[in-house]
Amino acid sequence: MLSGSYLTLLIGPTVAAPAPPSLLESLQRIEVTHDDAGQSGFQIVFSVGRSGPADLLDFALVSNPLLKVFNRVIMVVTMNAVPAVLMDGVITHLELNPSTEPGRSTLTLMGKDVSVMMDLQDHPVEHPAQPEPVIVLKLIAAYAQYGLIPMIIPPPSVDIPLPIQRIPRQQGTDLEFLREMAERYGYVFYVKPGPAPFTNTAYWGPPPRIGVPQRALSVALGGATNVNRISFRNNALGVETVEGQVQDSLTNQKLPVKTFASLRPPLAAFPALLTNQPNVPLRQFSASGLNIVQAYARAQGRTDASSEAVMAEGELDTLRYGGILDARGIVGLRGAGYSYDGLWYVKRVKHRIERESYLQEFTLTREGLGATVPAVIP
Repeated sequence: MLSGSYLTLLIGPTVAAPAPPSLLESLQRIEVTHDDAGQSGFQIVFSVGRSGPADLLDFALVSNPLLKVFNRVIMVVTMNAVPAVLMDGVITHLELNPSTEPGRSTLTLMGKDVSVMMDLQDHPVEHPAQPEPVIVLKLIAAYAQYGLIPMIIPPPSVDIPLPIQRIPRQQGTDLEFLREMAERYGYVFYVKPGPAPFTNTAYWGPPPRIGVPQRALSVALGGATNVNRISFRNNALGVETVEGQVQDSLTNQKLPVKTFASLRPPLAAFPALLTNQPNVPLRQFSASGLNIVQAYARAQGRTDASSEAVMAEGELDTLRYGGILDARGIVGLRGAGYSYDGLWYVKRVKHRIERESYLQEFTLTREGLGATVPAVIP
């Protein structure tokens, strides 16, 4: 890795322990991807070979008990004496690529964050008289062995289901049901590694657009530049409003449902939902069996989830940046002009680590053009 930084790799069947030197010597590269709505994933590539009598039957690494599926993997990156948990996951795939050329054979470990353990078994159960936040807390608590720390943001309107009217039913896995409940309100569910090794934050709520922004990404600013490349896309069809009617399950009356704008904290001075009028796509609300509060919450969730009209993609020079860019947070951007400068939501980050390099590929989103702040944290 880069000067002043190093990677700590822990791996094991039950309790992950520091990887032995023989394993680290074979390490070629690591890729870790963090996504705001899906599972985080990783790839670890080792060089493999046969160098003695012990390797006649099999490659030594292939038969290594540390490199088995469902073993736990924890990666900690330390930069400028500050450690950060980059991944806490489980091996789900192994890929061996033998080569006829000496030194070119590789063994690749692939896996996902610990939320993959929530997606193994279907649980057809009922959750009587429990609103979504209570169900979420209960499901997360069942995986305490992975150090899950719940962070739950209740939706704007919480409807407590009366057993005489309806009973929430779960049909699939816990992870599928957590995501299904999140999508009703334009929310996300993900498991983020940290804040310390062997702990994870299980987040259920809106994409986090508040908090202290991360250090700024700098474009074309001479010696302060830390972005190798960046491009921007503006999708005029990426936003939508919703209107329709719902037959209120409490009063049995038909009531109108309509959304006008996103309720998420603004990151752009000119949101596309306003500047693109009257050409903003309008979708019909057609759900049934809901009361008016539930209907409005779900319609607003659709509009909120669509408010990603502008996207930026690029590559970050980690040495110049001096730290890790966290997905699922806010970051400042400068040097790209007023239309694209300002605050952005970090939707996705892919870390590419080799012995002599560390690059971060990122995807940023927001709801429109124009900066909402006069300056960003350098």
